[in-house]
Amino acid sequence: MGIVTETQDTVRKFVSMYEEHRDELLAGDPGFVSGMRQEAIEHFERMGFPPKKAENYKYTHLEPFFNAALSTHFTPRKLEFDVEEIFRCDIPTLDTHVILVLNGFYYTSTGEKLVEQESGVIFGSLREAVSRYPELVKKHLGKYADFRNDPFVALNTACAMDGVFIYIPENKEPDKPIQIIHLLLSNENEMVQHRNLFVAEKNSRGEVIICDHTLSNHLFLTNSVTEMGVGENANLDVVRLQNEHNYSVQVTNSWMELERNANGRNSTITLHGGKVRNNLYVKMKGEGASADARGLFLTDKQQHVDSFTLVEHQAPNCTSNQHYKGVLDDSSSGAFTGKIHVFPDAQKTMAYQSNNNILLTKEAKMHTKPQLEIYADDVKCSHGATVGQLDENAMFYLRARGIPKEEARLMLMYAFADDVISGIKQEPLHNRIEELVSKRLRGELSKCDNCAINCYD
Repeated sequence: MGIVTETQDTVRKFVSMYEEHRDELLAGDPGFVSGMRQEAIEHFERMGFPPKKAENYKYTHLEPFFNAALSTHFTPRKLEFDVEEIFRCDIPTLDTHVILVLNGFYYTSTGEKLVEQESGVIFGSLREAVSRYPELVKKHLGKYADFRNDPFVALNTACAMDGVFIYIPENKEPDKPIQIIHLLLSNENEMVQHRNLFVAEKNSRGEVIICDHTLSNHLFLTNSVTEMGVGENANLDVVRLQNEHNYSVQVTNSWMELERNANGRNSTITLHGGKVRNNLYVKMKGEGASADARGLFLTDKQQHVDSFTLVEHQAPNCTSNQHYKGVLDDSSSGAFTGKIHVFPDAQKTMAYQSNNNILLTKEAKMHTKPQLEIYADDVKCSHGATVGQLDENAMFYLRARGIPKEEARLMLMYAFADDVISGIKQEPLHNRIEELVSKRLRGELSKCDNCAINCYD
């Protein structure tokens, strides 16, 4: 069922929407999910959206986007488009299990909503997993993402109807990476909220690739949440590729919790998007855990990308590394706010954070705020940020060797971006992202799928 939200008090609008569609939202939910939904909407109503002057959102005021006239649906719609005809991933050598999520709902043409491998690995629709494995989902859902203190997570917890569930048992590994493709396709402006839950148990390993695409020229607002629990000695590597059009607004909330000696990697490559806010929260709860967070965004026109990170070192002997970069052209803008929080018991912490940005025009703007909050005395922590133009000495060096100015410029920009891209393990994906970044830097608005329509007006 669809509704169109009218301009009114934004918080009240969503609370009223929840109350009006409560029966539809709670239909089929076990008690723990319906109880979580109700608690979440109450916290959302109490918190409201971050005000314009809120420190963590001062460069990206999101409430006006949520107050736009957008349709919202709580059950999958049957669309006139054939998804499989207008979309296919164009990395044929990338061998993955592919999961499609269309407008926030798990999409399948076969009726199979969960894949259960002999090893015990499970992946597919989160809503189906709640129905078939309620006790397993109950153990993890809502345990990593803090809906009690984050309004966007609270709103998602109250209203998201589906998404992707991935479960990797102890000592197991999927036979190949799992690729999640989030597609936005509609004949009207639409708001979408989906929820992902990834669980890697003790001594397990997993690789997840997330691709975000728009397939029609309408205004889309996405508020997504991804929860990741990484058990003792487990390894989880997540790569997200964002390639949406200029009419899209995307808010991603990723939460990762690491147990003893766990290793978590999160890489976000933003090739295209109108307004993007990426939130990443990492909690290192077990001794010896390590986390690696990387980000790269490329903007032009009036695009805006804002990255927020919070890495909490709660246990001793943990290591974290944050490395974020941006290349800004035309009148585009960006922001980075990153914090390393070292708790009193987290001795022997090693934590590093860097944010580097290149402005290609005088009109481009970048705001950066790296932060350290340390309550332990035996640590090695550092942070730094740079905002500037291309290195004139390097440019002179290349020009002196006969390289044309524009080609030298592109070479320097690509070298700047490459150390983020180099962290992507899957060679076919790594090569394709290299190609896309190269084309993007050249001003070629190439899509990373074989979409039959052009979304880049």
